[in-house]
Amino acid sequence: MTIYQLFSILLARWKIALSTFVAVVVLGVGVTLLLPKQYTAVASVVADAKPDPVSALMYQSGATSAFMATQVDVIKSDRVAQKVVRNLKLAENPAIRSQWMEATKGEGDIVNWLSEGFQRNMEVRPSHESNVIEVTYKAADPRFAAGLANAFVQAYIETTLELKVDPARQYSSFFETRAKDARDVLEKAQARLSAFQMDKGIIASDERLDVENARLNELSSQLVAIQGLSADSGSRQIQANSGAGDRIQEVLNNPLISGLKSDLSRAEVKLQELSARLGDNHPQVLETKANIAELKIKVDAETKRVTSGVGVTNTINRQREAEVRASLEAQRAKVLRMKATRDEGSVLLRDVENAQKAYDVIQSRLNQSSLESQTTLSNVNVLTQAVAPLRPSSPKLMLNGLISVFLGTLLAIALSLGAELLDRRVRVQQDLVQTLGLPIIGVMPRPVSAGQHRGLKGLLLKQGFANRLIAYKKGAA
Repeated sequence: MTIYQLFSILLARWKIALSTFVAVVVLGVGVTLLLPKQYTAVASVVADAKPDPVSALMYQSGATSAFMATQVDVIKSDRVAQKVVRNLKLAENPAIRSQWMEATKGEGDIVNWLSEGFQRNMEVRPSHESNVIEVTYKAADPRFAAGLANAFVQAYIETTLELKVDPARQYSSFFETRAKDARDVLEKAQARLSAFQMDKGIIASDERLDVENARLNELSSQLVAIQGLSADSGSRQIQANSGAGDRIQEVLNNPLISGLKSDLSRAEVKLQELSARLGDNHPQVLETKANIAELKIKVDAETKRVTSGVGVTNTINRQREAEVRASLEAQRAKVLRMKATRDEGSVLLRDVENAQKAYDVIQSRLNQSSLESQTTLSNVNVLTQAVAPLRPSSPKLMLNGLISVFLGTLLAIALSLGAELLDRRVRVQQDLVQTLGLPIIGVMPRPVSAGQHRGLKGLLLKQGFANRLIAYKKGAA
């Protein structure tokens, strides 16, 4: 169907189309005027994901879509609506209770009945680019609409505070019990450590062990030194016992023996001179020989005395070595016992430290949950309070009138087309072509009146269509 066909149908069915259009428009405007006026009050809140100022500085990102969707669901929840009823004490109103009795015959709960009715007239609209939420309420009374919008906002703030405080109280009770258990464990660990230290006599285990280690190192150094002395004295004693005692260091360095040997050397030189000059049997020669024999006896005696001293020194060195070795072994055993004691004490000390850390962590969580359970501030703040609107939000006469015009136009066209389908007629050339499937040879002109004839004649003459005018006269005759 072409636009030309549609307009031809509407012109032919103009009475149906016009009556339908007028009826729809009048009906829409009339219904709009008869509908009761509704007033919409709007209150807005700001929901902050990080209410703590310090946390808010560290948390740079804004509220997420999931957070805002959660806040919207909280506002729409039955808990908030029921809190509105309880805060306003509407369930105690005799008139409202009588309405509830008439509507439900006393079945169910009046709080739920009222909250369901309030939820139907309440709308929540979150902002797309901020964490502002608008709460709107529609009612016939503007003051009632504003009061309910503010009541929903207040109930929402109280509910968010309860949702924050109630879990914190439960956590606080849990951590309080855990803190008592952790404190008992800590006290038992400290008691075991104190008893162990008292039993072992430990005051400062690390300092004492350092002293004992220093003593052990000193004994080790002394043992090494004494072993060197003992080895040296032992070698000298062996040399003295093997007949070479006159060549040991003590004998060579002894001043008395050195003096005696010097005297002996001079006496021997003197003996050689006297023997060569006086003969072997001269009294002076014999006296010199006697002196030399006496000196040799003294040298031998002094050498034996010195070599015997070397043996005594060797014996003393060996005794000292044995004593230092025994002291070293005793000190080593003492240090090993102290290390074992320190290791055992370290285990007990680590138990105390672990118990202390666990207690500190639980105590910190307990303090945090205790503070959160006592908070009176919510992360939701009122941005604007709802006020009683001066003008109704519905019904909207201009909008409903435009809708009525649009619907009336559509319905008029639909009814005109329906009437045409019930009584189909040929109105334009395309109808014949579509119906018969044959081409059009010619078109009969529409009869015109005398006035129209004169006007058409003048128009054709002005346009220079004389031949067509003559043909038109012949056709009319």
